[in-house]
Amino acid sequence: MSKTFPRYLALVESGEIDERIAKAWKLAEECRLCPRQCGVRRMESATGVCQAGNVLRVSRFIHHRGEEPVLSGTRGSGTVFFSHCSLRCQYCQNYQISFEGQGRDVSIEEFAQGMGDLQDAGVHNVNWVTPTHYLPWLLEGLKIAAQQGLNLPLVYNCGGYETLEALRLLDGLVDIYLPDAKYADAELAETLSGAKDYPEVNRAAIAEMWRQVGELETDEEGVARKGLIVRHLVIPGELENTKGVLRALKETVGVKVAISLMGQYFPTARMRKTAYNRSLTVREYQEVAQYMFDLGFEHGWVQEGLGVELRHRPDFRRKEEEMK
Repeated sequence: MSKTFPRYLALVESGEIDERIAKAWKLAEECRLCPRQCGVRRMESATGVCQAGNVLRVSRFIHHRGEEPVLSGTRGSGTVFFSHCSLRCQYCQNYQISFEGQGRDVSIEEFAQGMGDLQDAGVHNVNWVTPTHYLPWLLEGLKIAAQQGLNLPLVYNCGGYETLEALRLLDGLVDIYLPDAKYADAELAETLSGAKDYPEVNRAAIAEMWRQVGELETDEEGVARKGLIVRHLVIPGELENTKGVLRALKETVGVKVAISLMGQYFPTARMRKTAYNRSLTVREYQEVAQYMFDLGFEHGWVQEGLGVELRHRPDFRRKEEEMK
């Protein structure tokens, strides 16, 4: 395999990653890492919407086999779950870490070692889940890990609520972008995630990700090597939102983008007294899946059944080895 793959190796070797790191720290000073633009002084322990402070907090390093097939492959994805989140999705299945902040504070060196340990365990990639609010810490850790021998593709697994300024710091570092495209309906985005600007922000972010990595590419084993995969969770009763998301994706990046159409919505406690206190029906899912095919999308995944297995409802209080 070329020494410039994964992509970040070239920027580490040239020293350009240091410029990216410096710019990321500057964004964190009066925090502008995400579209919330809170302006809080992170280095002084102040917290904004995401509730993250001046220390990297990790929930788990997991040898994960429950991602899309091109990410899990035969050996699993080396998934790092970060605590806190700038989106406030009321139905979040990972609420224990996104809202409650479950996890432990780790040094940048410990983070780098954790990625190295995942590689030693034989995973196909390193998969950062909800990473944006820790961007400078993560770039520092990536540099150290690469210098210590990390050479796995990097997956940037996010809610799709990203600034172009932050994304451009990742150009040439990220191999596989895995964003959500949650909403085309701004009012729904405000109601369920407190982010009325989500549709426009998400569309611009996905266009930038596509510019950076393009169409999904896999290796001889069928495992992702580079490219964009977009996830969309279908919300019960909001099929027009899903159809709007699919139309926006077609207009923004075209039908060759890989889409993971997810039907495993389940009502969290916050949804109990709302119209969303139910699971998705098979008929609802089939309707939007057919709509996706009718639009001409060529790549991606649909689910054969909508039964939610335990692994789709992670309990971050369980022992790490029980979650693999």
